[in-house]
Amino acid sequence: MVSAPSILKGDIERRGFVMSRLTAMCGLDCASCDGYLATQANDEAAKETAAARWRTEYGNPNVDVAYVTCDGCLSTGRLGGHCLECDIRQCGLAHKVPNCAHCADYGSCTTVTEWLNHAPYLKPVLDDI
Repeated sequence: MVSAPSILKGDIERRGFVMSRLTAMCGLDCASCDGYLATQANDEAAKETAAARWRTEYGNPNVDVAYVTCDGCLSTGRLGGHCLECDIRQCGLAHKVPNCAHCADYGSCTTVTEWLNHAPYLKPVLDDI
């Protein structure tokens, strides 16, 4: 089980303003993601900073600026890092739902259940939709 990643923790307080929530298929908030925010601001330095932090945080030395460049999970534009290979995102697209909470199989889906067992802080996000 993992806790909320640093890209989500205290995001509103750190930035000093309130943002809209942009819920990804899995319940993560794209609008709180440093990669998404830096991409939308066209801020290459912020993308470099996010990439450096994610290399350490996720133990992946291959994280680079291209990996953190993202227009959000639901976008048809640039998709960063794991979004390109995410089973949950692919399933949601196949079911034509904005996120797992809108899927008829939400309560019985093993793919999302395994994810929520790994990231239980996201279950209330999806359950509240």
